[in-house]
Amino acid sequence: MTFSPIMTNDLTAIIPAFAGGTLDRADQVRVDPVRLKEAMMRPSARLLKLDGLNPVLDEMGDLAWGPLYEASPDNDLLLLGMDGDTPCFAELSGAGSATSIPDPRLWQSLSMLSPDQAGIYATARSLVDWHARHGYCSNCGQITVSRKGGWSRSCVREEGGCGAEHFPRTDPVAIMLAECQGKILLGRQPRFPPKRFSALAGFIEPGESIEGGVARELWEEAGIKVRNVRYVASQPWPFPSSLMMACTSETDDPTLTLDEEEVEEAAWFSLDEVIAAMNGEPDALFIAPPPFAIAHDLLKYWINEQGG
Repeated sequence: MTFSPIMTNDLTAIIPAFAGGTLDRADQVRVDPVRLKEAMMRPSARLLKLDGLNPVLDEMGDLAWGPLYEASPDNDLLLLGMDGDTPCFAELSGAGSATSIPDPRLWQSLSMLSPDQAGIYATARSLVDWHARHGYCSNCGQITVSRKGGWSRSCVREEGGCGAEHFPRTDPVAIMLAECQGKILLGRQPRFPPKRFSALAGFIEPGESIEGGVARELWEEAGIKVRNVRYVASQPWPFPSSLMMACTSETDDPTLTLDEEEVEEAAWFSLDEVIAAMNGEPDALFIAPPPFAIAHDLLKYWINEQGG
């Protein structure tokens, strides 16, 4: 199958996996205990089924849902949002035992989900995982409890805590292409499958802009100086909770000096070579990133920009 390029320069046309959630997050409900309780009591209220942190799919390959009464009375509930008049919840279970390491079976499931369902799953996975890892206050060490429909945790003064309120965090990550003389830089990490190449990436550090993070990461990992950094699109990445910010950049010198602890191999690839990989051609020089990774969308964007 030949991949479908993005036939527009409108960046809003790029909707990476996990970025297509359509639920109303209903902040006015989750901050109001009375309205939240009323949502829980609705006969139409649904419960997202999860296997630990992995999605449970029904016979059609969609996210599996059940009635809210199937939730354990011992678990707190997370209000994912409203689907019209239908409240959608997930259980905050297994606190302290969840792991953010993806199950290998998960990657197969992700390719089956529609954009809106992938967005729902990303929200649920990130928040369930966050609650599992934040059962204690980072300020005083006392036990915290879920608040606001699962969108915060509080350290309770009445139980000896400091009263601090904690909110789910999102870690910003720059993922970027560097272009030089009509070719782009791709690399592979040691954990990648054989021949899999992708865009380089790294966390944005405190006190750093997106543009600064792109330039620093490409210098640290590949030894190149870039300019003209341009933002393309973003993607929530729930492993455990990052925001991938895709960018392009340019350099005049293709000489590479790799940080071999971060990048096992890197190379410059031409337009035809990238198209061959995206089409999955057997003689392609590398295997392209999977469709649910924003690196895949970034390569499609670059191909479109080159008129490919």
